[in-house]
Amino acid sequence: MSTKPYADREVWFLTGSQDLYGEETLAQVAEQSQEVARVLGESSDVPVKVVWKPVLKDSSAIRRAMLDANGDDKVLGVITWMHTFSPAKMWIAGLDALRKPLLHLHTQANVELPWDDIDMDFMNLNQAAHGDREYAYIATRLGVARTTVVGHVSNPAVTRRVGTWVRGAAGWAATHELKLVRFGDNMRNVAVTEGDKTEAELRFGVSVNTWGVNELVAAVDAVEETAIDALVAEYEARYDVAPELRAGAERHDSLRYAARQEIALEGFLEAAGAKAFTTNFEDLGALRQLPGLAVQRLMEKGYGFGAEGDWKTAVLVRAAKVMGEGLPGGASLMEDYTYDLTPGSELILGAHMLEVCPSLTTSTPRIEVHPLGIGGKEDPVRMVFSADAVEGAVVVSLADMRDRFRLTANVVDVVTPPRDLPNLPVARAMWAPRPSFEVSAESWLTAGGAHHTVMSTAAGIEAFEVFADIARTELLVIDEDTTRRGFADQVRHNQAYYRLAQGF
Repeated sequence: MSTKPYADREVWFLTGSQDLYGEETLAQVAEQSQEVARVLGESSDVPVKVVWKPVLKDSSAIRRAMLDANGDDKVLGVITWMHTFSPAKMWIAGLDALRKPLLHLHTQANVELPWDDIDMDFMNLNQAAHGDREYAYIATRLGVARTTVVGHVSNPAVTRRVGTWVRGAAGWAATHELKLVRFGDNMRNVAVTEGDKTEAELRFGVSVNTWGVNELVAAVDAVEETAIDALVAEYEARYDVAPELRAGAERHDSLRYAARQEIALEGFLEAAGAKAFTTNFEDLGALRQLPGLAVQRLMEKGYGFGAEGDWKTAVLVRAAKVMGEGLPGGASLMEDYTYDLTPGSELILGAHMLEVCPSLTTSTPRIEVHPLGIGGKEDPVRMVFSADAVEGAVVVSLADMRDRFRLTANVVDVVTPPRDLPNLPVARAMWAPRPSFEVSAESWLTAGGAHHTVMSTAAGIEAFEVFADIARTELLVIDEDTTRRGFADQVRHNQAYYRLAQGF
């Protein structure tokens, strides 16, 4: 599996003009638009190649460019800019044909006006101020989903927003290329882990299918001892391994079995072409342990994961992994577990039974083995650590609301636990939700947000907003500006909007 999801990807830069201005002006349009594309492509904020395409001057060329973008798997999306006036009826067929994410860059070649030299030739060349308005009108009339970024490309705020759009587009591409393996079914009687897999494939592109757990068991049993030796040596070199798990100690076999599971799981997923998976402690077949360490390690490598058969969360984890690639921090399955309700300093303690990704920490995790208490299997091996403190992280859930999917997101500040947790044998994160614990929790409950989430300390809320816009999926955001009344009204208004938007 590639750990560099942007390495072979690109976005296309399309410039609009027309034949009215003559060859000299069009040559300037081409030169200046190439410079804009170059600046974007060389920015550290933009994680992919920006490919300039020849200036578009008529409807057939525009439509062909959009169809070519659709058909090229390398292309994450297209950036459009109307350098001059490009009559927007020329863009109808192309925008209607486009199936890739779209960014409308509202910019111009120059930063300042050339006060002493400006003349009508300059005015005719630099018309984006109204050329982009003409273009935006037709995009709005056609109902084209897009992100709009305004400003000169020399402004770091502009390149940051363009880079965030690229990451959101990459998340969308990742779900459309995603095969997800469910080992067994979801946890019995749990509502939120259910969902419409057919609608998910239509909306997000993900293919969700089930394999019997004992197919995984067979793969686990087939792992060679030499491969286990090598992986155990890697564990002991990279992590703080508890003494009882080390070679020659009384519980070393548990560590070897965890390594056996990791090798088998990764090989199984690679053979299936899958980049996300689920497990369920109620459906383990002949597996000796619920996979813990194996799941944590695979998430760290970029795989999406959902516990208890929660495939929707596995999809979201994979998207978050791709959107956050190369940024500080990470992404993981998370679950709001319990609270510290000390008045004025309320905190949420998040964890799961075993499966929190070590990408959330820069510390060295400790590998331990402890009883699970449920599932009736051997004591599972897992990494134990606390997530790093990060301001402006996000927890996001994906839930099936019958007639649509809903993303619910809360901007949070991850904190260092104020006291040690010496008897808590799982990886965990502790955070203060924005705007406050009371408003956050009430709003989340009002939205029906799921109890399984993805925590992202790399890709932030802006990337998820782009992802939701591209996927035309509802997103409810809880942040520092949220109020109880305003959020409740938004939920009610969205209910009406999304019902009407589906048509009859």
